[in-house]
Formats: sequence, C-alpha cells, structure tokens
Amino acid sequence: MFIKKIARLIVALNSNVSRGQIAAGMATGLLLALVPSGNLLWIALFFVSFMTKANYGMTMLVMGVGKLLVPLLARPLDALGASLLGMPFLRSLFERLYDLPILPLTRFNNTLVMGGLALGLALWLPLFFGARALIHAYREKLAPEIAGSKLVKALFKIPLAQKLAGAVSTASRLARAFE
Repeated sequence: MFIKKIARLIVALNSNVSRGQIAAGMATGLLLALVPSGNLLWIALFFVSFMTKANYGMTMLVMGVGKLLVPLLARPLDALGASLLGMPFLRSLFERLYDLPILPLTRFNNTLVMGGLALGLALWLPLFFGARALIHAYREKLAPEIAGSKLVKALFKIPLAQKLAGAVSTASRLARAFE
C-alpha cells in the first residue's frame, strides 16, 4: 500500500497532472502543517483543500513531513502570532471576532495558530510559483537524465524497485485512462 502511494506521487510528477495542481498541493500541505491541528480553523482549511484541484497526495505528503518539522519553528511562530495579536489597531477586530458564536473554536487568538496561519498564507503564493517552476525544470531536464542513468538501470534489477516500477506503470496507465 505504501509503495502504491509513492508510485502515485512519482506518476503525478512525471505525468500530465498539471504543475499547478501539484504546486497547489505542496503549498496547501505547508499551510496545513504550519497551523496547529485540533481546532476548527485547521479542520476548515483541511476540508476546503479537498474542494480544490490541488493534488491530494502531495498535500498529505508535505503536510506529514511538515508536521514533523514545524515544532522546530514553534518559537518564531509564537512570536509572529503574538505580534499580530498584539497590534493595537487589530485588537478591536479580534475582540469582535472572539464574541461571535463559533469563531473562538478556530482558536485564532492562540499565538501559535495565528503565527502558523500568517506564515502559511504569506508563503503560499511564493511556494506555489516556486514549486511550479521546479516541477517544470524537473520534467524537462532532470527526469530524462535520471531515467537513463546507470544507477537507475541497476536499481531496476532489485526486486523491490521492480515492484515499485510495476506500481508506477500501473498507476500511470490508470491515470491516462481517466484523462
């Protein structure tokens, strides 16, 4: 099962899946990783991400890896959230939002949640466009070189690699069938 998921991601990077869909998945995954889970804001962002054309596999991969690394950013995210929540001209807005019935469940008044949301939103567009450019460069230059390298040819002689290659080709055929 894990091999099939890796195969789907490889197929997405190498197939006709739009660079924008993969890039949106990466950017959305980072946003979901930066916002602490367990609140209504994260749940809403998670469900909204499934209403877009973002690549879900890439969203889950980036979110999973990001959730492992985000604790290293806890202090800067906390400081960013505290500075945003402490801005005098936004204080009355935050107080009014907090008085609304459901909005406190988003925990927007938590410094980590606010810092993660602010950083995730600020990084979304740059990551999206950067990822699009990297995917284009990968598909045009790097993928053909990797496929023809001696190392890859030697790896395909290993049974696990053969199984992964079979899963990739199967996933690729299915992806072409549904285009």
